[in-house]
Amino acid sequence: MTSPTDDLLDAVAAGSHHDPHSVLGMHLGRDSDGSVEWTIRARRPLARNVTAVFPDGTRVPLEHVRAGIWEGVRSGESGMYELVTTYDDAPDYTAVDPYRFGPTIGEVDLHLIREGRHEELWRVLGAHVREIEGTEGTSFTVWAPNARAVRLAGDFNSWDGSAHAMRSMGASGVWELFVPDIGIGTTYKFQIMGRSGEWALKADPMARYAEVPPATASVVTDSSYTWADAAWMKARASSQPSSQPMSIYEVHFASWRPGLSYRDGADQLIEYVTGQGFTHIEFLPLSEHPFGGSWGYQVTGYYSPTSRFGMPDDLRYLIDRLHQAGIGVIMDWVPGHFPKDAFALARFDGEALYEHPDPRRGEHRDWGTHIFDYGRNEVRNFLVANALYWYEEFHIDGLRVDAVASMLYLDYSRAEGEWVPNIHGGRENLEAIRFLQEVTATSYKRYPGISMIAEESTSFPGVTAATDRAGLGFGFKWNMGWMNDSLQYIGRDPMYRSHHEGELSFSFVYAFSENFILPISHDEVVHGKGSLFARMPGDHWQKLANMRAFLAYMWGHPGKQLLFMGQEFGQLSEWAEGRGLDWWILDQPSHAQLHSFVATLNSVYKAQSPLWARDSDGAAFSRLGAPSWNPNVIAFSRRDWHGNTVVVVCNFSGVPLRGYTLDLPESGVWHEILNSDAQEYGGSGVGNLGVVHAGESGRATMVLPPLGVLWLQHDPQANLPSQTSTGRLLLP
Repeated sequence: MTSPTDDLLDAVAAGSHHDPHSVLGMHLGRDSDGSVEWTIRARRPLARNVTAVFPDGTRVPLEHVRAGIWEGVRSGESGMYELVTTYDDAPDYTAVDPYRFGPTIGEVDLHLIREGRHEELWRVLGAHVREIEGTEGTSFTVWAPNARAVRLAGDFNSWDGSAHAMRSMGASGVWELFVPDIGIGTTYKFQIMGRSGEWALKADPMARYAEVPPATASVVTDSSYTWADAAWMKARASSQPSSQPMSIYEVHFASWRPGLSYRDGADQLIEYVTGQGFTHIEFLPLSEHPFGGSWGYQVTGYYSPTSRFGMPDDLRYLIDRLHQAGIGVIMDWVPGHFPKDAFALARFDGEALYEHPDPRRGEHRDWGTHIFDYGRNEVRNFLVANALYWYEEFHIDGLRVDAVASMLYLDYSRAEGEWVPNIHGGRENLEAIRFLQEVTATSYKRYPGISMIAEESTSFPGVTAATDRAGLGFGFKWNMGWMNDSLQYIGRDPMYRSHHEGELSFSFVYAFSENFILPISHDEVVHGKGSLFARMPGDHWQKLANMRAFLAYMWGHPGKQLLFMGQEFGQLSEWAEGRGLDWWILDQPSHAQLHSFVATLNSVYKAQSPLWARDSDGAAFSRLGAPSWNPNVIAFSRRDWHGNTVVVVCNFSGVPLRGYTLDLPESGVWHEILNSDAQEYGGSGVGNLGVVHAGESGRATMVLPPLGVLWLQHDPQANLPSQTSTGRLLLP
């Protein structure tokens, strides 16, 4: 066996060689007689003596060769061994040699990584507790193709990675090392030498847990959680969310009720959300992020649930409990950009790696962040696998993809000359489009019944069209046009609304072009916009009446709905992530009544299939208006597949409209199943005593409450009042 050169030994001793296993560890050779012998080398700087001890009791003394590298020879069989090291001024140290072990990642995995097709990337990259040849420890793998050397530093080696240099796995760009006798709770980072020769300390991009910010180290973890949501998962797999009720409560976990952990929050969230009747919770991003003021949208740990609220298994517990209570869980996901923090993904191996190298494609100037290089196989794989990770490991029911518009367009928020056209000369980001198609198609293939939701604010066609029809493949798209128009309308004084009827009715023109969710999200109650309550015109009573009317219109409109926390009880102040909601306001009867109204709204909504079964089917919707057309009145009907019909009639003027005539879709009896002006909700009590009658032509005369909305359900079994010869109506 050829002895290593001095230069090689020096590089290995410094922890700067790309293949330390070629020198350290146990290597097969033959002596002068041709007999098998094994050369053992170890790095033990400052040692006085080093001895390799085998399970059969054989002891092989090692001699110092150079720069802290020790060497000895064993004849005969190989085997596991421990290194016993003696120091002059320190206790003896005994440890299994990490360089004794073969690679913990296989050729098939490396091939899939190179191709960008490893759908379970988190199982092979990152830190994994293992037992190899009877030795317990943790394997570490990281993708850093531009690195000259990679070392592992952590609390187990006093953050000096020179003793734990990793080996390059060739063209894959992956580096690997198995470290015996360390496990769950170990903190670590990768020390990476770029082509410039400079070292940088980086958190693990595939870490599944991290220190509580502002600390930034990755933490070795493993899951021992046993799920109990099998019934939910089985039902989900056979469901079609677009034809199911979906009423989403959007939550920023840190400020909903400050101080809660994932486990502490389970009972409180279940009790509250169940009481309010929402079908789903949508969490603002729960991936690890260094700055709380980013609300989670500046992600540094894509595979790490934020440690602010507990361990990953604690989040599993929360989601499991919500499922058992019949509540779906959606999480915001941010593949559109990532922050420039030096410890994280930015210039990970000394060069642009996860980000696009051209700043015209690789930087978001609005947010001061990087943009992923969607055209690179490994980067696309990192993101696709991350979506699958949340579905597989945490049973998430849906991912709401943030800022899709910024991904779709190369000129997003850029002036002329600040962007580079695609290969066809257009403004579309073709690589990002292909990535979005891959992540939606793969997610739906592996996890039927989930929801991929796009926050997309433009008229990009086919966001919710199937990928085999050139669509992006999302299950839903946020209807930002509806949100902007409707909030502009409802913020006007009722005296002037008649001139702006189109702000409400225009949404009916395109309501069925995509599968929509109607969002009143966190973005609408921050940055000086005020709360939803504060946007309403008038005095306190009128604001609450406008709130009830707006929400009843929203819940009746085609599309699912999402409401940010606090708006369900009319929070007065604008949301701020650093403090909790204004729960105290529920002590005021009028706000408690609004709170009760939202619970009723959800209850009636879920019970009425016309309001959700055919949200994206224009044939199930009809605009109503004749004969007493009024620009302050918006009326429409919704139908399910069984002929059941609900009519929504909205009076956004500040006065009651008595004797209002409206042609309903069917003759007969229509029950007033919801009246936003009911006294029990703080309204004036104007209505139709629970029933509206429509003649043979469907024409009905009714009373519309001020700033009020009625939901009418057709009853095909009920009889109209009969008429006597005197012309009087006789109630049955």
